[in-house]
Amino acid sequence: MQRLMAKLNKWWPDFNSTVGFFILSVFLVTLKTYWAYQVEFSLGAKGPIQQFLLILNPIPTAIILLGIALYFRGRIAYWLMLLINFIQTFWLFANILYYREFSDFISMNILKAGGSVENNLGKSIAGILQPIDFLVYLDIIVLIILLSTKLLKVDKIRVQKRFALLTTAFGVVLMLADFGIASGDRSGLLTRTFDNNYIVKYLGLNEYAMYNVVKTNQQAGEVKQAKKSDLDKIREFVKKNKTLANAATFGKAKGKNVIIFHLESFQQFMLDYRWDNQEVTPNLNAFYHDANTTSFDNFYNQVGQGKTSDAEMMLENSLYGTASGSAMTNYGTTNTFQALPAMLGNDGYTSAAFHGDVPSFWNRDNAYKSWGYDYFFSKSYYANADNADYNIGYGMKDKIFLRDTASYMQRLPQPFYSKVITVTNHYPYDLDTKNISITKTDTGDKTVDGYVQTARYLDQAFGEFENYLKKSGLWDNSMIVLYGDHYGISTNHQAAIAQLIGKKKLSPTDLVNWQKVPFMIHVPGMQGGIDHTYGGEIDVMPTLLSLLGYKDDAIVQFGSDLLATNPIQIVPFRNGDWVSSEFMKVGSSYYVTTTGTKFNPKQDPRAEQIINKINTYVANSLNYSDKLIQGNLLRFASKTELKRVDKKDLSYKASIGKKKLKAAQKLGTSVEAKNGGKSTMDKYVTNAPELGGLPQTLGTDDNDLAEGVDPKNILGTDSNLSATPESILNGNGSDNSKVKK
Repeated sequence: MQRLMAKLNKWWPDFNSTVGFFILSVFLVTLKTYWAYQVEFSLGAKGPIQQFLLILNPIPTAIILLGIALYFRGRIAYWLMLLINFIQTFWLFANILYYREFSDFISMNILKAGGSVENNLGKSIAGILQPIDFLVYLDIIVLIILLSTKLLKVDKIRVQKRFALLTTAFGVVLMLADFGIASGDRSGLLTRTFDNNYIVKYLGLNEYAMYNVVKTNQQAGEVKQAKKSDLDKIREFVKKNKTLANAATFGKAKGKNVIIFHLESFQQFMLDYRWDNQEVTPNLNAFYHDANTTSFDNFYNQVGQGKTSDAEMMLENSLYGTASGSAMTNYGTTNTFQALPAMLGNDGYTSAAFHGDVPSFWNRDNAYKSWGYDYFFSKSYYANADNADYNIGYGMKDKIFLRDTASYMQRLPQPFYSKVITVTNHYPYDLDTKNISITKTDTGDKTVDGYVQTARYLDQAFGEFENYLKKSGLWDNSMIVLYGDHYGISTNHQAAIAQLIGKKKLSPTDLVNWQKVPFMIHVPGMQGGIDHTYGGEIDVMPTLLSLLGYKDDAIVQFGSDLLATNPIQIVPFRNGDWVSSEFMKVGSSYYVTTTGTKFNPKQDPRAEQIINKINTYVANSLNYSDKLIQGNLLRFASKTELKRVDKKDLSYKASIGKKKLKAAQKLGTSVEAKNGGKSTMDKYVTNAPELGGLPQTLGTDDNDLAEGVDPKNILGTDSNLSATPESILNGNGSDNSKVKK
């Protein structure tokens, strides 16, 4: 026995030594990182090599970073190891929370954009957080206790410098070995992939952070290196893939107002969805099936890390969000754009965006100037906007926000282009009791089950706004567009998703189709219907331009007209996957789009040829879009090709915007001006309880208010609807409170 113990002591490290404590710390960091890989993330590791890499990849940076402490002696070395362990753990913990909601890892651009996304984030984190997440801190707590109680003794002898250097070198060699094995299993890992999951799976979370820092710096350098010939090459690609306009639809909305309704986190599956023996969204369903609405049922969100901001970038520029972070945040202030608001402005349109939150969110206050928006009505324009009861989640409640939005829209000179961004149907899908009109679903997933309640509320708000458009005359003189910006329920909630769509198990193609969002275009007098053309958010801008009668030969856009005679029907995703009308790529696998059947293209020469062409098209589309944005290539466009926006002439300050809007009434083209200078807000009916309406009741389906109902009977005599339009526009409600300037 003594012999055995002697041998064990010879090979087992003495944890009371500095080196022993270092080895223990490396082991614990590796263990909890591997646990997080398996439990907290969905990295899709398959086969023994990828599983081995999951164990291996945390070790090199743990050795290199914790090894810094070996250059010091005594207590400093021990506490330095604990500090480094804590920093690594905090990074791991932060990514666990971020990944749970966004299915992605934190990038440097996301960190730089923290001011744009931190609003109300505390509430979201509270909903995301799970007790099991704190296990990653357990080892640090245990080590501190062991050191404090002297169960582990501090070794005061200095580690030889040669040993410390060899340890650092070993960590570097191990990192290179990891990269070599990873590259053998996944060629072009750092040059071709669009998915951060691959980087983390093969190289590790810390290595991903280093790669992202390098990539971000490289992107900054691209602006300096970019040249006009780069733009010419992209123009050739765009021209080569241009579609032919459909004579039956081209110019059908020419000269009409454009009202784009941004449905926050709203997914296609919710249309015509029934729960608790009710339609969840009866108003949106009716719009979807309207005789003059063209509705696309194979339309996908294509957002990346920028989420809503990526959707807006595609909507109004037909450019993809960049591979790392929000393009709107990182490039929106400085870049030159060929955006819808500016283009329509050159043809006499007034442009306005409406959003019930702070203007800095996603850098909108700067990006919208670059895009040429005349007005940006953010939270500071709205009466009582800081009233806690008027807000939930990420901004003003939709019913209140839309009611006051109408008061500004009626004063916009026509024709106008407008975008209305809703926010109530946003994670964590909370709603106060008085606004709930349908029970939660019963999947047992707290993140998912409230979704139908906020979706119903959004539907009711839209129904009220739609009624106003019809009564005020805007309905008959406007092209009205509805689209969903991104998924509301991430694919991390597969068990709940399966219950919602009535399946026992989800296939890879089910998860791709879960990314479908609505895209609906209502044009008065134009025959509509359900259109099965495959498309995505990148295609919105060229489709709208075609309906407005614009020839877009000089426009650099990566989408195509979905109403064209020869639609491309290829939908690239930011991670390099794609969907076409015939085939679908998910990771390294291929499926038949209509059946979901997996197949091997190498066994079908025709399919292989088509897939190779699509892979090339998708890779070029994403790469060229990135180059255009990151190199700010549109600055090389000539003045005849692109009229610049003079941002000095634009201000979104509430006091200036209101004066500008008041002066614009002299043109006599707004709805209010055509109504003899009188407000049309008496035509707006809302049952928002905050404004005096009756609280919602469960089990009813009375979302759409009747045409002939007297607002006073619904809202009560103390409703804010009793305030005059002028008092609303001046920032005063019936309680004489003022908007925060």
